[in-house]
Parts: sequence; C-alpha cells; structure tokens
Amino acid sequence: MNYTRLGHTGLTVSRLCLGCMSYGDSQWRPWVLDEEAARPFFRKAIESGITFFDTADQYSLGVSEEVTGRALREYGNLDEIVVAPKGFFSMTDRPNMGGLARKHLVQACEDSLRRLGVETIDLYQIHRYDPNTPIEETLEALDLLVRQGKVRYIGASSMYAWQLAQMLSASERKGWARFVSMQNHYNLIYREEEREMMPLCEAEGLGVIPWSPLARGLLARAQTPDTTTATARAETDTLTARLYDHPSDEAVLVALREVAENRGVSPAEVSLAWLLSKPAVTAPIIGVTKLAHLDAAVRALDLDLSEEEIETLEAPYQPHAVRGH
Repeated sequence: MNYTRLGHTGLTVSRLCLGCMSYGDSQWRPWVLDEEAARPFFRKAIESGITFFDTADQYSLGVSEEVTGRALREYGNLDEIVVAPKGFFSMTDRPNMGGLARKHLVQACEDSLRRLGVETIDLYQIHRYDPNTPIEETLEALDLLVRQGKVRYIGASSMYAWQLAQMLSASERKGWARFVSMQNHYNLIYREEEREMMPLCEAEGLGVIPWSPLARGLLARAQTPDTTTATARAETDTLTARLYDHPSDEAVLVALREVAENRGVSPAEVSLAWLLSKPAVTAPIIGVTKLAHLDAAVRALDLDLSEEEIETLEAPYQPHAVRGH
C-alpha cells in the first residue's frame, strides 16, 4: 500500500479509500451486503494496508456506519485509521432530518459518533451543498464540532467551484475550521471537474477523494450497460443512466479496452491508475462487493501509465453536462 498526506494537512491516508455504501442492510438497496457478508471486505482492506474508510449516515439509514464501526474496531487500529462519514441527506421525511442547518448537522454528527462507536470523527464531510442554509451557519456549526473535539478535520463534497471558493473564503474571514478535502464526481468518462474544481483544490491545498472512480462499474467492465449481463446493482440503479449517457462515452471505453489489453491488466486497474496519476487526487473511493475487485484496486497502485497511454485514454472525451451535484 502507498500512503500520502490529505491535501496540505499532516494527516496520513492510504492512496485507496474503501467506500462503505455497499455494506449495511439489503432492505435499503438489494445489492448491499449485510454485516456477515461485509466483514471479509474490511478484513481484506486492512490486511492490504487501507487505512481510509468513507461512509455516510444515509447509507442503509445508519446501518453502514454501525457495520463499519464494528469491523474497524475488530480488524484495525483506530489510532491508525481515518474514518470519514458524511451528513446532509434526509434520514426520514420529517422536519430537521436533513440539510446543513446547525440543528441537523450537529445532530447528524453526534448520531454518526454513536453509530460508529468512536469518540471523535477523523474527517467529517458535508455530503452536498445546501442552498437553503446560509454558508456561515453551516461553517460555524462545523467549527463548533471541531472545537468540541467531536471532529478533527472537515471536508466538502460535490458542488460548484464557486460555491467551494465562497465557503473557503468565509472560513478564512471568520477564523473557522477550513475544509481540507473535496469528494467530487470524477472519473475517466466524467471529467468536468478538471475545468474549475480540480485547479481550485490544487491551489487551495485540498485533497481530492473522487467518488464513483469506476463510473458505477462501467469502467470496470469497459462497456456500456447491458441488460443481459447486468449486475444486481445495475438492475436496480437508475442513477447510472442519468450520470453516464453521453455519446462520447463509448469511444472512451474503446480506448480503455485498448490500453488495458495492451498492458495485460484489467480496465479497472487502468482507470484507477489514470486517476492516481492526477496530482490533486489523494485517494479514489472504491466500492467493492467482490474480493477480487479489491485486489485489482490494490494492483492499480503499481501501474504507471505512460504519457502516450494517458493521451490515448483522454483523447476521445467530449464536454458533458454537469452531473452529480
């Protein structure tokens, strides 16, 4: 395993982050693995050297955090591990159960602490931007959580670059805790983040931890969705078609297959190696429900792509509409 610093902080993280949305309660999503089935993935991840784990209160409506917390306490050393939950999305349809208002954000953090079974959250992330709450209210609430010792670092997730810039500026003016990371939608067939967000994160010293680095499996299979061979997740996942429907995507997948075949490795390894070659990227968030996929992700750390291979992969890309906010 390779390790690096998260942005300009002194916090050390593995160059792969295990996304824990796939572990929890299958009643929430049919492709989610229950606790007993999920345990081997945590054990394998820790044995492979992964120390960075992403989850959220929304995943399995809290069960993912419970499963994650128990597994990390059993298989890992919490002093070495970085646990990174998120809050924003509504847990129920009742008032004050979602968003980034002070009331919900503080409640959500305290609930995540309880479910994870930890005294302090290493990296607490806002899951999205909240247009209905003043950014000062959100940032002051996050600063409060840091000063109370409930949170060590804070991170942001998908939003426009100008929104992140406003929030960073407000934190600096007020002397509040500042975001140290951005979890954004970024992969080989969705690269709109390269226009504004990635340069902003590099300039401001934020670590980038992209979600959906394999485009919900499309880059792992290197083919567009096929209903005859669809996975359990693909059969019930309506978001994939909304995120990845650009005509140029197929050309990118063709280039990916070419590079992977020439190298004798899987398309997933090439896709992750491409992401890891980007200076701003700290650790892609990988979601796996097969142990072989976790092995492939670890192998990607040792795959160095040439300039010619990167050019082949990137050449077919065409501008997309903004997706994932």
